[in-house]
Amino acid sequence: MSEAMDTAVSLRMMVYAALMAALIAVGAFIAIPVGPVPIVLQNLFVLLAAVLLGSKWAAVSVGVYLLAGACGLPVFAGGTGGLGRLLGPTGGYLIGFLAAAVVTGLLARWSRRRAALEVLAMAAGALVIYLPGVLWLQWVAGITPAQALAVGFYPFLPGDALKIAAAVPIVRAVRPLINPQS
Repeated sequence: MSEAMDTAVSLRMMVYAALMAALIAVGAFIAIPVGPVPIVLQNLFVLLAAVLLGSKWAAVSVGVYLLAGACGLPVFAGGTGGLGRLLGPTGGYLIGFLAAAVVTGLLARWSRRRAALEVLAMAAGALVIYLPGVLWLQWVAGITPAQALAVGFYPFLPGDALKIAAAVPIVRAVRPLINPQS
């Protein structure tokens, strides 16, 4: 591949990463408070970024989103921003987005675009979000592991299953637009 083509591909992927960062932010505005951790659509867009863009560009996308929020832009759940949100009860989930982008992107790459394996990759990514999220919630809120699971994990499983189910047709529809050769 020529240097000009490499530059064009990198520029295109930067645009897609920025678009996904914006969609992650939009997903934060669709928030249903159910306790210390709201139901949001952010994780749907994190998983979509990972499957559609791969681990590197999904991580860039989530990194841009987290940086914007850390700088105070109102991109976190409920239209909030700032370092305090990263240190609050939902901070572990936000950091988990970055790890999930990498893990899901890698697993989706190995799935060779088989829907069932992409679903498993997204399910693994969702669990990667919950691991630091629930642990951080437990620590910040000073609650037991059982309580942290009860308020920060179990209530979200049905919604995550629906989000992953919705992601499959979205990936099928959007992937040819992102990568016309596929």
